[in-house]
Amino acid sequence: MQAEGDVVRLPERSTEAPRDFSVFFAEERRKLFEALYFVTGNRADAAELMQDAFLRLWERWDSIDRIDDPTGYLFRVALNGFRMRSRAARRAARRLVRVESARDPFDEIELREDVRRLLLGLAPRQRAALLLLDMYGYGSKEAARIMGIRRSTVRALATQGRAVLRTTGIPNA
Repeated sequence: MQAEGDVVRLPERSTEAPRDFSVFFAEERRKLFEALYFVTGNRADAAELMQDAFLRLWERWDSIDRIDDPTGYLFRVALNGFRMRSRAARRAARRLVRVESARDPFDEIELREDVRRLLLGLAPRQRAALLLLDMYGYGSKEAARIMGIRRSTVRALATQGRAVLRTTGIPNA
């Protein structure tokens, strides 16, 4: 702890002149290229990312003494560049490639047959109530008029029919 009025000495900056960029480039080029080639799996991409990273560092070379670890900064810039390119490529691919499911006409036939078989498992009045309400979209008043029964009976029959369908394994019935 320091007493009031004591002079605080800050660590002195190195008076050593920053290394020459061409020397730094020669020393780090191979290591960075190998690391990027390992990450990308492509020589051309690795070379391009390496050039971009060195360019960014060269733009800041006059203030290199403020960067604690120039090699670490170089690698971080290169790997961030790889991540940004990968994300941009994924976004572009999602926009360009529309995944459309191929419709098989036989699937529709099978689905219709399954629905038909399930509906045949219901009592005729339950089946009629479900079809009028759910498939044809009639309200309970119109369905009751068509079937010649009360509205509450139509709703009860439809509820019973849905319960039977749920027990047979139909979700959201």
